Amino acid sequence: MSIRALRLLPLTLVGLLPACAFVQMVPGAAQVRVVALGQPMAGCRVLGEVETSITARVGPYERNRLSVRDELETLARNEAVGLHADAVQPLAGPDGGNQRWRAYRCGDGAR
Repeated sequence: MSIRALRLLPLTLVGLLPACAFVQMVPGAAQVRVVALGQPMAGCRVLGEVETSITARVGPYERNRLSVRDELETLARNEAVGLHADAVQPLAGPDGGNQRWRAYRCGDGAR
C-alpha cells in the first residue's frame, strides 16, 4: 500500500461513520413515543429519568449532529422499555454526546 493511500485511510474510515448505526433499538422501543421538549404531559405519570450518552467525537472529527441526536433518542427509548414507560421527553437539548430524559407512562396504567 502506498504512503498516500495510508494517509487517506483514516479520512475514508471517518467518512463512513455517519453511515453506521451504532445504536440499535431493543424490542418494544419502537412503541415508545418521543415528546418534544417543553410539551405538557397531562395525564401521564413520571416513572423516572434517564441519562443517555454516545460518542460525539472520533479523534479530532466531530460526528454528524443529527446522527448523534438520533442515537441519543434511540438510547432513551431503549431505557424507557426497562422502566415500562411509553413516552420519553428530553429535559434539555443534547450537550455534546449527553442528554437527560424523563420517562412517562401515558397509556393504560398512567394513574
